[in-house]
Amino acid sequence: MANWDQLASAQTIEKTVAALKISGIEVEVVENAAAARQKVLELIPAGSEVMTMSSTTLDTMGLSEEINRTDGKFKPVRDKLYAMDRSKEAQEMNRLGSAPQFTVGSVHAVTVDGHVLIASNTGSQLPAYAYSGLNVIWVVGAQKIVRNTEEGIKRIYEHSLPLESERAKKAYNVPGSAVNKILIINREVQPGRIKLILVKEKLGF
Repeated sequence: MANWDQLASAQTIEKTVAALKISGIEVEVVENAAAARQKVLELIPAGSEVMTMSSTTLDTMGLSEEINRTDGKFKPVRDKLYAMDRSKEAQEMNRLGSAPQFTVGSVHAVTVDGHVLIASNTGSQLPAYAYSGLNVIWVVGAQKIVRNTEEGIKRIYEHSLPLESERAKKAYNVPGSAVNKILIINREVQPGRIKLILVKEKLGF
């Protein structure tokens, strides 16, 4: 079985960055989580509407907490969602979560030839990533770089899913998680919409 936690080499990172740019995804490489956190906060103007997607990467960096602070400089979409009743306002909640001004999250695999893979149980984060989020920012640890899409899918099932299942059991008292939907982004056609911050250390899974 592959070592899915192994950080990519400098040469592999360089090739991946070049391929992602050809695929229409803006990329910035940073040394560590602290630099990535600072970069994300710089990219989002004060007063912006921001949706943080469920992400171990963001939680580990303290970004989820910082962006969603009630006394912070942003307008968290999650505040609105928490105040709503899904049994009565499901469609409006879906709209809010699907098309925010800024979407911040992570991904499960990035290929050396410039593709991005995101797996999901419910699919709630996928509409914003695929199209409807006006600005998308991903923070990605360099251990998530794989050779190709096939290897990216293997990484999801062999590595990300078992770890997410364990997290879900503890966090939500459920049997586990599942890979019910996978989004593969081969190319972004809207210039500047997606920004990927690649971190040269292990972050998330």
